Amino acid sequence: MAIAKAERLMNLALCLMNTRRPVSKRELRASIEAYHEIGSDEAFNRMFERDKDDLRELGMVIETVESLDGEIGYLARRDRNRLPEIALDAEEAAALSLAAKVWQQARFAEAASGALQKLRAAGVPFHDEGDDDEGGRGPSGHSALEPRIPTPEPAFEPLMVATRERRPVAFDYRKANAVRPEPRQVEPWALECWRGHWYLAGWDRDRTAVRVFRLSRITGRVRTRGGAFTTEVPDHVDVRATVASWAGEGATATARIRLRRDSGYPLRARAVETLPVDADWDELEIPYGHGLDAWLVEFGPDVVVLGPDELRADVVDRLRAVAKG
Repeated sequence: MAIAKAERLMNLALCLMNTRRPVSKRELRASIEAYHEIGSDEAFNRMFERDKDDLRELGMVIETVESLDGEIGYLARRDRNRLPEIALDAEEAAALSLAAKVWQQARFAEAASGALQKLRAAGVPFHDEGDDDEGGRGPSGHSALEPRIPTPEPAFEPLMVATRERRPVAFDYRKANAVRPEPRQVEPWALECWRGHWYLAGWDRDRTAVRVFRLSRITGRVRTRGGAFTTEVPDHVDVRATVASWAGEGATATARIRLRRDSGYPLRARAVETLPVDADWDELEIPYGHGLDAWLVEFGPDVVVLGPDELRADVVDRLRAVAKG
């Protein structure tokens, strides 16, 4: 149905742009095949008005002209529907080039590459890899380093599409302390990469609360669901801040753990204090916030929680749940 509508809008746009005189609704109905199937004049008029409004929302300038005999005609002049000449300075061109190179493993890579080729054909200069000088910087002075955001998770693309189109989704999700995944129904709000992992923020329908999901823990296929969102999407969704709060970032309290030597480097990087205990163990003081228990469980037998007592109890409960399967 969406493809049929897109084809109908394209045909209407072509008819309006490839005529030198205003065209009436009667002529458009006879020229566009999709309108032939409309039975009544009333249904055709409703569809035509919707199509005309959709084209205008997309930016097309459609003129309404009344002839001497009172008939209304429509016309889209090419000079008023032509994009202005593209002019980018060196910084803007570098930003576009960098954005296109970021998406290396998603299906957007082909579209981004095609867009750059069209801009190059239009005369917009882009810095190429082969133009680097010996100092590792191109003639424009921009770094030749090409940061890439990996998107290896199969869930990334369907969630990206669902987020853009505001479609609810369902998937199976395995929590850090669980052996088996659980079904989730989510209204996806935003995706963000943080510390090498992709996260989805959205409204969990089953838990009636905002939740953040790590894509690497989504198992199986992401399935889209019909219907509209049941909650309003916030104007700004800070996925990184939400993930950070669940990981204990910015916490005012601290916890003490014992960590096996030469292990748990992410914990060591966060440590406020590190003291050697013996040849096998170190004692660390780390920020304590919501979600720290789930994170500590991931390190298995390499971590022993010394305090506070509630954190130790939470970690023990999670480990017991895993052991029971």
